[in-house]
Amino acid sequence: MRQAVLTAPEQIEFREVPDLTAERLGEDEILIRIKKIGICGSEIHSYHGEHPATCYPVVQGHEYSGIATAIGSKVTKCKPGDKVTARPQLACGRCAPCRRGQYNVCENLRVQAFQADGAAQDYFIVPEDRLVRLPETFSLEYGAMIEPAAVGAHAASRAGDLTGKNVVVSGAGTIGNLVAQFVLARGARKVLITDVSDYRLETARRCGIAGTLNVAKTPLKEGVEEVFGDEGFQVGFEVAGVESSIRSLMECAEKGSTIVVVAVFAKDPALSMFFLGEHELILAGTMMYRHEDYLTAVEEIASGKVSLAPLVTDRFAFGQYDEAYRFIAENQEKCMKVIIDLEK
Repeated sequence: MRQAVLTAPEQIEFREVPDLTAERLGEDEILIRIKKIGICGSEIHSYHGEHPATCYPVVQGHEYSGIATAIGSKVTKCKPGDKVTARPQLACGRCAPCRRGQYNVCENLRVQAFQADGAAQDYFIVPEDRLVRLPETFSLEYGAMIEPAAVGAHAASRAGDLTGKNVVVSGAGTIGNLVAQFVLARGARKVLITDVSDYRLETARRCGIAGTLNVAKTPLKEGVEEVFGDEGFQVGFEVAGVESSIRSLMECAEKGSTIVVVAVFAKDPALSMFFLGEHELILAGTMMYRHEDYLTAVEEIASGKVSLAPLVTDRFAFGQYDEAYRFIAENQEKCMKVIIDLEK
């Protein structure tokens, strides 16, 4: 079977390796024929040698979907022929966070495509506890986007009860867009999403996010006043990953607000802890997702509350992995989610 391996920065090697077969399955494992793979922002950093936690060489692919082709004797979640996806987290199950059920912050966490081999190959084996069966009505492209959708679902949950609250999401890339959609699904009163790209903001509007603001043209404070009036906003999500963005959120949020940091910062921002304390702001982190977030993502997408179609901008064949990464680097302004199609 085919396999795509990132052997070093900007070097994808295509290998032919022995097929995985049903005979190799454990009693709780599923053999998946991989059909679609999404390329995420963290993998882009790995490709360019900018992700410090990537272990080369490593098989690509942690956003994926496919068809279950064989199942172990004790598997009950799916049957052969079902559309499926799975979480790429490999948690130890022994550390304190794991024992508390917070395996997404496992002390020894490994993630496929970074510290463990991913699913960029024709067949892949996963254990049942990480598998999610997809509705028959789902496209396999949607299935490959459950992973980033789960990031959005988990991030939205970190702000607590959003019912009736006004929310600002800073950053309208794929993750920021999904965060905003899940915030709306969780009952937020109004949502304003910001970016410096008119294209990304138009994509947000196509996904049903009515409030948009280009902060390169209008300061956040003015946009907040226009959208929320005297009500202000009580929750912010930092998804842009730049210091000016999180500083603006802190300065414009109501006192007592919560700000969830979703983005990975290339450089730690300089923030005033005095201001944080005086305004009694709650600064919360968010890390990946748990299994329930995958299930929430499937449910909200299936119900139509979260829209994925406008986010898929480009598709490449399996043998075009390198080309896909170069395309993303050259078209950052109008490139959202790129899908690798193993059937092309």
